[in-house]
Amino acid sequence: MTEFVKSHGLGNDYIIFEKEKIIFPLIEKNIRLICDRNYGIGSDGILVLEKINNIEFKLRIFNPDGSEAEKSGNGIRILGKYIYDYKLTNQKEFYIHTLGGKVKVSIVEELNGKAKNIEVEMGKISFKSTEIPVLGSERDVIDEEIEVDGEKIKITCLSIGNPHCVFFVDHIDEEKIRKIGPALEKFPLFPNRTNVQMVKVLSPERIEIRIWERGAGYTLASGSSSCAAAAASYKKGLVKNQLEVIMPGGKLYIKINPNWTVNLIGPVEEVFKGELSEEFLNKLKS
Repeated sequence: MTEFVKSHGLGNDYIIFEKEKIIFPLIEKNIRLICDRNYGIGSDGILVLEKINNIEFKLRIFNPDGSEAEKSGNGIRILGKYIYDYKLTNQKEFYIHTLGGKVKVSIVEELNGKAKNIEVEMGKISFKSTEIPVLGSERDVIDEEIEVDGEKIKITCLSIGNPHCVFFVDHIDEEKIRKIGPALEKFPLFPNRTNVQMVKVLSPERIEIRIWERGAGYTLASGSSSCAAAAASYKKGLVKNQLEVIMPGGKLYIKINPNWTVNLIGPVEEVFKGELSEEFLNKLKS
């Protein structure tokens, strides 16, 4: 029997497994099947949790295409809620190790003894090409013009433990992000592919974004994408260092600190818990 919990952060949903309870191989075909919304549980990804001690945990993040992600703001908050709600710690502050670095998680609001709003210290922003990475000479990637699908756009790229490519628009266009997102994700400049954010600045305290997530596609919300979009907007002098990021799934609150570390606050909700059937497990083991 393999138990799981499914939760979402503003419509960005993940399935949580505890590593010690997994009895099938974590290979691409199995990850794809589990995340499939018709033939599996259905999700934007899988979170695999390993407990180190009472205040430290390890997280692996898998995209629906079977690839592994370095970091996810929504995924970290979702895992933080699971750790707190299922009493894997008795602390309201603890740490999660990801491929994109170690982050601090704080439970900032509860409802009926369950975590509701969670803050994550997401790590430090870098615009340096060699750290994102972006091919070419070492530089800060700010407002560089490229041509994608016959259209010239200016991109600002950065890393927060995972790669991001941000471009700014006067009007949000759902059709455009769905079209240009896949092309930008796999654009030759990005050796590890990239996450993509379309940004419209609404005021010095608010931006609206649309997201194409590497390995997952169009998503309703993303924590790391919100941090990236906010940081790019701040770097260009378009917003203040504390702002609200609006997405189709809802709002997140971002604070950019003087040393370019970023804090993220937002809600998480558990949807259901269950166990994989023997019939489904046999497919995963075959």
